[in-house]
Amino acid sequence: MTGPSRRLLAIAGGIGAVATGTAAAAIAIATQQRRHHEDPLRDEPLGTLDADRTSTVAADDGTPLAVSEIDPEDGGPAEVTLVGVHGFALSQRSWHFQRRDLAALRLPRVRQVYYDHRGHGLSGPATQETSTIEQMARDLDAVLRAVAPDGPIVLIGHSMGGMVIMELAERNPELFADRVQAVALIATAAGEVGARGLPRSLLSKYNPLTRGVGGLAEWQPGLVEFVRAAGGQLTRQAVRRLAFGDRDVSPRLVDFMLEMLDVTPVRGLVNFVDTLGSHNRYAALAGLKHAHVLVIGADSDRFTPYSHAERIAAELPDAELVRVRGAGHMVQLEQPELVNSHLIDLLQRACGVDGIVPARRVWWWPRR
Repeated sequence: MTGPSRRLLAIAGGIGAVATGTAAAAIAIATQQRRHHEDPLRDEPLGTLDADRTSTVAADDGTPLAVSEIDPEDGGPAEVTLVGVHGFALSQRSWHFQRRDLAALRLPRVRQVYYDHRGHGLSGPATQETSTIEQMARDLDAVLRAVAPDGPIVLIGHSMGGMVIMELAERNPELFADRVQAVALIATAAGEVGARGLPRSLLSKYNPLTRGVGGLAEWQPGLVEFVRAAGGQLTRQAVRRLAFGDRDVSPRLVDFMLEMLDVTPVRGLVNFVDTLGSHNRYAALAGLKHAHVLVIGADSDRFTPYSHAERIAAELPDAELVRVRGAGHMVQLEQPELVNSHLIDLLQRACGVDGIVPARRVWWWPRR
């Protein structure tokens, strides 16, 4: 049986076969072929999938955190709990395609947990003092204690979410040594977030919101654009360019981004700017040495350029590094089949599914 066929069976819950990440190529090609005929997301219920359970977890300071749990689709027992940690200005809805596809996985069966950071989505507000990566790492720890108190864990973090995972690894190394089997770091950085950003021509020094973030535009235009998008002060075209890469994307994805950005108050987002700008956790990466690590970067990411993924992988020589050509910062929405294919590999390695090659690999997708 070929690799791609095995991967599709693994997703659908077929035989006990496994596949390598090369299955991503076949899935991505098929997706591109469909796009020539019609918008494949025309009927996709973006961000509206029902959870098996929703709850509110109290952070250590009492802030309510909105949590969703998704059980394996076939009702069988889960072998691992996957926890998704979303990015700046977004919400747990940004994991839509991962939530959809991983529920059907049987090799291994996965219980999924997603939550909203404080100051984001449906969770409680953050103050200026609590709008820090350190606090968000404590929040993640509280979520784990409440809804995943035992058993193996896989953590996946996008953008700011990856930074939160790094901080938790530094804060609680015992958790990573004992229970965190694997980590996926997607479109994120371990430091130097302000070193590169969007072209300054996109910004206007006369924009009142830009002036209100204390000169942020001078060091990180990308953050300003996210904040302004949440304030409804960006055109749809600018959001399209900010969030996605150079390839064609469904107009529905752009609408979905606008919906997520519209939920989180601008005033609250501004409070997170300082913690992102001061983020430096290269030393914290040592806390991931006991886990399988997947690093995914996109080479058209205008927020956290691919060089950040390379730097993380250089600090973690056993990590798997994936470069997604043409994709942007929201790579898990833009190329979900590809991202999910590598996440499935990661989950299978974490659970010891036979046949997975554990050696370091560097993937460049789509191949040219």
